[in-house]
Amino acid sequence: MTVRVVIVDDQALVRAGFRMVLDSQPDLAVVGEAIDGADALRVLARTEADVVVMDVRMPTMDGVEATRRICRDNPGAPRVLVLTTFDTEADAFAALQAGASGFLLKNVPPEELLAAIRVVAAGDSVVAPSITRRLLDRFADRLGPGPAEDPRLARLTEREREILLLVAQGLSNAEIAARVHVAEATVKTHVGRILAKLRLRDRVQAVVLAYESGLVTPGG
Repeated sequence: MTVRVVIVDDQALVRAGFRMVLDSQPDLAVVGEAIDGADALRVLARTEADVVVMDVRMPTMDGVEATRRICRDNPGAPRVLVLTTFDTEADAFAALQAGASGFLLKNVPPEELLAAIRVVAAGDSVVAPSITRRLLDRFADRLGPGPAEDPRLARLTEREREILLLVAQGLSNAEIAARVHVAEATVKTHVGRILAKLRLRDRVQAVVLAYESGLVTPGG
């Protein structure tokens, strides 16, 4: 299966560099390019894609707003991988809230970019749980106030609620398995059911929901 990728960046040299790296892979194909968020929406309206590699800082429409529009109420939308620099962590966090499946730094080695695109295309997140936790703790004031108990959590069993809490605390599947004394494959199954019940795309969105719902508080 070939993963179809759209590259969104206002710098032509960056797009050309990404295209060269991606087109060197037999399982990846660049099917479109866009110079900003608004252009990306036009490209996606006429192009079928699996992953959008999205810059954050762009004129006309930035990557956060474009991500929000791509992901909003559209379960069949391509997944968005946001690129950022060292000084734009806040933008990356905003993109995660908007529906992105993860983010990378722009100076990431080519092999990591390729691996991240494949991971996102497969339906997972490229943001390590510990990094997600740090970002959420740092930018918790950007979260909406949220109810003390979100009604969506009532869909979960007690075990699934426990697993969600551990995911939100930054534990990996292996660490969760050790904590609750089950196989790692069982944890993966639980996480999949949690995402399905809450209608979430990946564990990044699950962590955001846990914070927004009050299940987890920054530093708690």
